[in-house]
Amino acid sequence: MATTKRAADLAAEALNRIAIHEKECGERWAEAVAEIKALRVATDAHAARWEKLAWMVVGTVLSASVAAIGLQL
Repeated sequence: MATTKRAADLAAEALNRIAIHEKECGERWAEAVAEIKALRVATDAHAARWEKLAWMVVGTVLSASVAAIGLQL
């Protein structure tokens, strides 16, 4: 009987430790998801700035090319 009680106590303690571990992992996962979402927003904003710069460079090169061709005619 004592062995059964000891086994039950060990099982209960193991389940309690598993529950605590699962709770901690869930909290860490929620933090990781929030951080990934924040990184996504920052990356999208950064990409938009670089896209604007790229279009400005392309437009400038095209305008300069048209002006240079126009001066040669």
